Amino acid sequence: MYYFCLQRKLAEVTEDEWLSIPEVGDARNKRQRNPRHEKLTPVPDSFFAKHLQTGEKNTSVDPLQGQFGGLATSFPGGLNTPYPGGMTPEAGELDMRKIGQARNTLMDMRLSQVSDSVSGQTVVDPKGYLTDLNSMIPTHGGDISDIKKARLLLKSVRETNPHHPPAWIASARLEEVTGKLQVARNLIMKGTEMCPKKKCTREDLHVKGGAPETHLPITSSSQTNGSSKVFTSQSIVMLATFCLIIKQLMSVCILPFFRYLHVTTALENVSKSVRLWKIAVELEEPEDARIMLSRAVECCPTSVELWLALARLETYENARRVLNKARENIPTDRHIWITAAKLEEANGNTQMVEKIIDRAITSLRANGVEINREQWVQDAEECDKAGSVATCQAVIRAVIGIGIEEEDCKHTWMEDADSCVAHGALECARAIYAHALQVFPSKKSVWLRAAYFEKNHGTRESLEALLQRAVAHCPKAEVLWLMGAKSKWLAGDVPAARSILALAFQANPNSEEIWLAAVKLESENNEYERARRLLAKARSSAPTARVFMKSVRLEWVLGNIDAAQELCTEALKHYEDFPKLWMMRGQIEEQSENIDKAREAYNQGVRLWALEKMPYYNLKMQNLILYNIRSKHFSVGLRDNRQDLENLTKTICHFICNNLNFSGRLESVRLEYRAGLKNISNTLMAKALQECPNSGILWAEAVFLEARPQRKTKSVDALKKCEHDPHVLLAVAKLFWSERKVTKAREWFLRTVKIEPDLGDAWAFFYKFELQHGTEEQQREVKKRCENAEPRHGELWCAESKHVLNWQKNIGEILVLVASKIKNTF
Repeated sequence: MYYFCLQRKLAEVTEDEWLSIPEVGDARNKRQRNPRHEKLTPVPDSFFAKHLQTGEKNTSVDPLQGQFGGLATSFPGGLNTPYPGGMTPEAGELDMRKIGQARNTLMDMRLSQVSDSVSGQTVVDPKGYLTDLNSMIPTHGGDISDIKKARLLLKSVRETNPHHPPAWIASARLEEVTGKLQVARNLIMKGTEMCPKKKCTREDLHVKGGAPETHLPITSSSQTNGSSKVFTSQSIVMLATFCLIIKQLMSVCILPFFRYLHVTTALENVSKSVRLWKIAVELEEPEDARIMLSRAVECCPTSVELWLALARLETYENARRVLNKARENIPTDRHIWITAAKLEEANGNTQMVEKIIDRAITSLRANGVEINREQWVQDAEECDKAGSVATCQAVIRAVIGIGIEEEDCKHTWMEDADSCVAHGALECARAIYAHALQVFPSKKSVWLRAAYFEKNHGTRESLEALLQRAVAHCPKAEVLWLMGAKSKWLAGDVPAARSILALAFQANPNSEEIWLAAVKLESENNEYERARRLLAKARSSAPTARVFMKSVRLEWVLGNIDAAQELCTEALKHYEDFPKLWMMRGQIEEQSENIDKAREAYNQGVRLWALEKMPYYNLKMQNLILYNIRSKHFSVGLRDNRQDLENLTKTICHFICNNLNFSGRLESVRLEYRAGLKNISNTLMAKALQECPNSGILWAEAVFLEARPQRKTKSVDALKKCEHDPHVLLAVAKLFWSERKVTKAREWFLRTVKIEPDLGDAWAFFYKFELQHGTEEQQREVKKRCENAEPRHGELWCAESKHVLNWQKNIGEILVLVASKIKNTF
């Protein structure tokens, strides 16, 4: 105030008075105005040692010593300086070691005096004194003038708008970069005082001020850490709604008591923060957590998670009251209703589950909530995984038909069932199938899908119960009758299987499938006479080519060759266009060693096909041609006639050109290879691959026609052309097997049987591989998977499974038999 009064009186000073004010001169003396630096040169120790030995006293310095001894200036006073022990000539030698120790002792005393402060904390590190000086070097790379300009600009921003948090943060960052960390901390502290309740970046200010080890690495001392705790606790009082600050405080506080203290302090100021209540509950024991949750739902009545957490900790009766209060406070949330249904199911009140879910749908719609079908199905899957079967089924029944057009129901529900199976929610899938069967009770496809689901994921009892309902609604579906009979037969209940087939006969009196199933049931159980009677009755009431073929085969496998030939002759009179009958006739003749008659049977069948059935070429006719060719090759091999071999190749090529038959091409390649003509076989294979580039079986054969160094390249070409062909995948697996790459070979075998589980050759090679390189458990696993897959195709597989001597062997026995005949010649 006094200064302002004097400043106002300056207006009364006249111009003359201003001019009469004397100039201020330089009041310093000459020495102060012209300072001269004193130059002191230390005297070496050798100088004192030399003159002490002689006992002389000199008041002047020798010019030579001044030139060569480093004495640039005269030593004032001569040797009158009081050095300890140096004035007495009789003192003897000067001990330089003691002088060095005394100097070190003096330095240690001075450092110790400086290092101890009033609080007892170390200010100077004696050992790292010089190295700590490096930390004072600024780490920034900018110019000092730029830093000064930035500092002035930020200061202007702070003074213009002191309640702007980014200005304080930027200023603190600038000081941090320049190495002035204490100034940075002071700026942050000042910023939090000036911006205590800014919503945009107030959390940034408080976190940067309370986390020096993360944002402002000022120091790691306990004092700063303590101030960080105090600062963070103060910020919680103002900003307790921010969970990040709570987590920061949790990282600073080590003792659980202080954590609990800070969280409770925050809750006293901001009691409606759900995040804070969650953190507080996590710090409590179960009983104390229940009490805290009771208070939490009073402060945050719209938090579903808090209500559900409280219901889980309460008893059954109290949980019901809690959920009822939750529904009153939050009438638009579906999770409360689902939790109530799960609670009733867990306590045995399954009859209430359906009512609760129905009330949930009605109540949510009344409160304007849109029923999202996908969300409810996901909730049902979660209930299934949690073991709440009744709840998940009730949810499925309630929402499965919402938002779906009538014509899309079947397709959509089947997709939903497959999705539930893929997610592991089997009870949800079962509930979907049950609902679909109620809506479509006469749909054979739905019953089949449900039956296959029960076969793969259910029990035998559930499958048989479903099939009983299925045949009642779809009595004309032969496959459902056969599945039921097979289930009883596999369970060892043959009379029950016979009764099912008898009922199937009544519903389908002339069904070929049911006749043949009954014959198979009797023949598999060694009831051959009953099987013969059934076949005779079938030939009279429902004569078909397959019935005659099964009749011939039954007599053939039982050893009645004459009866089999008679039946075959009778069958060919009615069904001469059925290739399997001609093949069976030729095979029977081959077994009797009548090669000429066998070739005649094959030729006759091929001739009838070539003359009359050319447009109806199929796999059975193809097999007949191959049998014919192989029989010729057998006889040619006996005579060792090259001309007949060439004619045979031309015959094969004739069929190839006319029918585009890749199997014929493969047979021609193998024929040349067996004859030792590798060049011709390679030429034929190249031609075959040009005409059939997408034939996987040809590519698989081509891989092993190559020499070992070229097989890998050929396999890559095969995978490019036929990436998902099982024969190509099997060839790659065999290739890795031949190279002793066990892990890769197993992966490719698994990939093959997954893509085509019906290929018996793949299972046989896989089992052979595990016999050589796998464990007993892996061998059992492959065998079990093969029995479940029930393969029916494959060149090696069919050669054994259809042999007359193996007609009563099961899948596992055939697998072992085929694997035993595989030789590692690749």
